[in-house]
Amino acid sequence: MTWVLFPALPFLHPLNLPAPLLATAETESGHMVVAAVLLSLVVIYLASKLGGEICARIDLPPVLGELVGGVIIGVSALHLLIFPEAGEDGSHSMIMALLQSTAHLSPEAIPQVFQSQGEVISVLAELGVIILLFEIGLESDLKELLRVGMQATVVAVVGVVTPFALGTGGLMLIFGVPPVPAIFAGAALTATSIGITAKVLAELQRLSSREGQIIIGAAVMDDVLGIIVLAVVASLARDGKVEVGNVIYLIISAGVFLIGSIWLGRLISPFLVGLINNMKTRGQLLLSALIFAFILSYIAAVIQLEAILGAFAAGLILAETEKQRELEEQIIPIADMLTPIFFVVVGARTDVGVLNPLVPENREGLIMASFLILVAIFGKVVTGLSVFGQPGINRLAIGVGMIPRGEVGLVFASVGASSGVLGKSLEAAIIVMVILTTFLAPPLLRVVFSKESNISAEVPALNDGKTEAVNLSPDLVELESVEPESN
Repeated sequence: MTWVLFPALPFLHPLNLPAPLLATAETESGHMVVAAVLLSLVVIYLASKLGGEICARIDLPPVLGELVGGVIIGVSALHLLIFPEAGEDGSHSMIMALLQSTAHLSPEAIPQVFQSQGEVISVLAELGVIILLFEIGLESDLKELLRVGMQATVVAVVGVVTPFALGTGGLMLIFGVPPVPAIFAGAALTATSIGITAKVLAELQRLSSREGQIIIGAAVMDDVLGIIVLAVVASLARDGKVEVGNVIYLIISAGVFLIGSIWLGRLISPFLVGLINNMKTRGQLLLSALIFAFILSYIAAVIQLEAILGAFAAGLILAETEKQRELEEQIIPIADMLTPIFFVVVGARTDVGVLNPLVPENREGLIMASFLILVAIFGKVVTGLSVFGQPGINRLAIGVGMIPRGEVGLVFASVGASSGVLGKSLEAAIIVMVILTTFLAPPLLRVVFSKESNISAEVPALNDGKTEAVNLSPDLVELESVEPESN
């Protein structure tokens, strides 16, 4: 029955409808949810392609276009893609209005259909970021990540402690914010959005560079530390005290999961490859890899970590096998289908109305937002200075790559707002900080890498009648012998 497929629709339950109308209501409502989801996907894909193509043509990262496209179709502008968690009931949704006019959706059914549509799109967005991190794991070098592991950890710790201390202290001393809200806002400055940074690095073909590996490793550590920080401040907001046992549990479970999954995965990966080689059905490699990735993602979610950590670990493990290249090619169409949903949804959920200085209640938030933005940028850029033992590395690129907060910062803002800890102005300040760091990081990352790529020089030297040309590239300095031109 259709209501089994859409359990979020309580009005479809048999106890809530007369028996003669049950089958008709189930079928009709199920069709409405499917129609709403299909229209949402059409809007999402159009926004992602239009935004991405425009940005690609003006030499900006396409992911920035997907974020901007999401803002345009979301709660800030066209209301084509809005979500229930923003306090909406579907009455302002253009998709619901279109269903009313074309599919005769009744006004009474709008809230339930709108709720289910939002849940489905949110789940697809989560799947999109899971696939993205699985793909990033496949493209990463586990040996290189382990080699820069200590450096990535130092970068992550500096990137958490610095903005947290500066943000919390500054809000308390300069703006007179009470300790608990200040701690919550400072915590929102800590985590890095690994999805956005990884996508930009992949587009710039810098994912496997030393800078890219340190950024990804640090962003993964940032995610783990961000979860722990969120647990601490959430318990502080709820009870006024920190549950030490919960914090210790998160630290231990994160370490055991990351180390254990990679160690165990490397042991069983030969068996998995052998099993795949003996399969005769279509899609044996892709589906087996997704099963493996989803199992690790499930385990991560069950132990209160982020599912994306499991997907990333699965990609790292499978990248060590002989199937890496083939799997990387097969996952691209899946990523092309699901990943844009994630970025468009992040943009659609962002309300840029808090940037309007003409609204009096926004002004205090904008002043605090200016402070938080400076701390957010400075607190991550300085992380590049903590890199050690890497001569010639682009430290500025590492710092800039850690800037975007993205969906991670929005999670902190939503938790703080729902708990009643954050006032309107401080909540608006956090949202503005998230918006600008998310949108500024991709073009800045491209600029710092492009400047590095453009550094080249030819240094003439006399050597047995030959001239040696020095070609300076980002990762390697090559000496090429060039014969002098004959007169």
